Amino acid sequence: MNKPNGSGLTRIFKAAHCSIKGFKAAFIHESAFRQELFLTALLVPASFYLAQSNLHHLMLIATLFFVLFAEIINSALEALADKITLEHDELIGRAKDLGSSAVFLAISLLVLIWTEALYTKFAG
Repeated sequence: MNKPNGSGLTRIFKAAHCSIKGFKAAFIHESAFRQELFLTALLVPASFYLAQSNLHHLMLIATLFFVLFAEIINSALEALADKITLEHDELIGRAKDLGSSAVFLAISLLVLIWTEALYTKFAG
């Protein structure tokens, strides 16, 4: 059975193309994604200064990517929900709230780990 996206390298290139389209859509349509991307651009250079080890540096960077990941998933869920209906619906509202909670948790983790890095660097 042939899959519509092909197999092997063809599938990888098609998947990469879809990923790029997704990043463009997030950047164009989602102001929160643009804000978090701007924050990432500011904090990546700071991570080189704050990190106490390679693993610590990886954790700082990972929290930034995790926030972007959560925002993309939340945005995808919201776009799908809005496609289904723009009217108030309890389950769609719950799904949107759950997506928002995922972003909140990702940002909370970022704040926790970056606060530890700042504390270790300047008070430790």
